[in-house]
Amino acid sequence: MASSAPFPGLAGPALAAGALLSLLPFTPAAAALVGGAVLALTLGNPAPAFTRTWTQRLLPLAVMGLGADMNLRAVAKAGLHGLGYTALSLALVLALGLWLARTLKVDREAGLLISVGTAICGGSAIAAVAPVLRARDQAISISLATVFLLNAAALVIFPPLGRAAGLSQDAFGLWSALAIHDTSSVVGAGLAYGPRALEVATTVKLARALWIVPLTFGIGWAVARSSLVSAGSPAVKKPWFIAGFLLMAALVTFVPALHMPGHYVAAAARRALVLTLFLIGAGLSREALRSVGARPFLQGLLLWLIVGSLGLGAVKLGWLTVG
Repeated sequence: MASSAPFPGLAGPALAAGALLSLLPFTPAAAALVGGAVLALTLGNPAPAFTRTWTQRLLPLAVMGLGADMNLRAVAKAGLHGLGYTALSLALVLALGLWLARTLKVDREAGLLISVGTAICGGSAIAAVAPVLRARDQAISISLATVFLLNAAALVIFPPLGRAAGLSQDAFGLWSALAIHDTSSVVGAGLAYGPRALEVATTVKLARALWIVPLTFGIGWAVARSSLVSAGSPAVKKPWFIAGFLLMAALVTFVPALHMPGHYVAAAARRALVLTLFLIGAGLSREALRSVGARPFLQGLLLWLIVGSLGLGAVKLGWLTVG
């Protein structure tokens, strides 16, 4: 069902034009995301089911395609480097997020989902944990809307902040992977900063995203033992695109003949990512904005600012490096 639109005759052509413009090489990732959001909030999204479906299809394919321009040895190094720090940082972000939720009297389910989304990878982590938690639709929509708004802001403001702070491409890629929620916005910010930033941001973020699996099963185990819900939660969706990314990286790393085709595949994947960001923006709605109460958004904002500030300080001081 299409959302209500003040200019229904213009919404369809505008959506098609925006999608086509997103595929052009000169269209920045941030402009695509903002353009989609502006379209949704002014003309309205004439096909929300279509944009939602293709967002879910294109994002994992785009991330997989980016692996065709990566070196598997670098990916493995990013995953192993700072393993202890990653585990510690995830635990601290979750603890801080839950403390903020209690302090601000945020709904328990929404507070946990916002904390999980901030700790790992935004909407993907929320989508994985929500069925295990058997979260109510309202809690899911509040947490997703909060993460979406902060992601949109990060994609726009992080590249200029990184330049103002004098961050190298390696440092910016690491910081953005630590401080931005969703993989899509991390990759988009890296793409806007430079090719090396894109490589670092993608590998570090995907290495962190692997923690979705143990965290989700850990929460499922804790939930099953608590009085929140009964045992027998739905099966958790696996982040299969991570395996696809690693497979693509392995192919171009160990099969030299695939190096050049891999560059073309990765270039197409980068444009597909920009298109995905446009579709994500087009998926924003007034209803989603209204669903974000002041307290959940304040929890998400404070947690994001703390994580981002500490991450920037650690990267700037050289405490955290790519390795």
